[in-house]
Amino acid sequence: MKEQQYILKKPECFELKDIFTCGQCFRWQENEDGSYIGVVKNNVIKIREENSKYIIKSVGEDNLEKLVYEYFDLGRDYQELQEKLSKIDKNMKTSIEYGKGIRILNQDLWETLISFIISANNNIPRIQKIIQRLSKQYGKEIKFEGNSYYTFPLPEELKDVSIQDFRNLGLGFRDKRLYETTQAILNKEVDLQKLQENENTEEVREILLTLSGVGPKVADCILLFSTLKRFEVFPIDVWINRVMNELYLNEPEDKVSKAKIQKLANEKFGELAGLAQQYLFYWRRD
Repeated sequence: MKEQQYILKKPECFELKDIFTCGQCFRWQENEDGSYIGVVKNNVIKIREENSKYIIKSVGEDNLEKLVYEYFDLGRDYQELQEKLSKIDKNMKTSIEYGKGIRILNQDLWETLISFIISANNNIPRIQKIIQRLSKQYGKEIKFEGNSYYTFPLPEELKDVSIQDFRNLGLGFRDKRLYETTQAILNKEVDLQKLQENENTEEVREILLTLSGVGPKVADCILLFSTLKRFEVFPIDVWINRVMNELYLNEPEDKVSKAKIQKLANEKFGELAGLAQQYLFYWRRD
């Protein structure tokens, strides 16, 4: 494990609060000084803003500059995407102004898969605690600034974990789902590397849906928030259902189907539906 520091000149459309609290990730914590600390693969990273730049420190295995560039999607022009979405209507323009610092992270596919299975019918503080317990129990320890952090356990590190072991972590009804999905990945019933290489989003989605605990919303979150990075998907939860109805449909809640919301999102936002969803979700939730 090596210590590194990297100074990043503040990019366009990049705000720590927007990125880490918009609902896409669970392993970042804000410190009292406004900095954030998180675990990314085999690295602990601390990032704070200072005079229009970010001071980034890490302990880990990867080259920090390269990791930051890939993880924070710095090769993509979010300003151009925001300008395109802002022209759609007033709601999109307002939501983008509110969450202009959002970037969709390139999170590890395996970690994103398990994290969003855990997220089903759950709240963010509880999701974070379960993931923390899972990582502490089965991941690898990394020391950083006098504290212990833990990597997200690989499938191989979970191969002997039983349903009861998962239950002991507070997973509730999700214990069996985590066990079954872990075994499916270990047995190559679903090959995550092949999913990365498959450019057909609908095919990848259908494969994800074969995994225990992965329904349509969880599958779309995995597609959007992981290294699969499919901007055309539109995860629909209670919030988004409500937001889309309030802004565009104005129908009784019990009359609004997910199919209708999906069709509307595809027509309005097209290949940027997932990014539009994040702006709308973040704006209306807050």
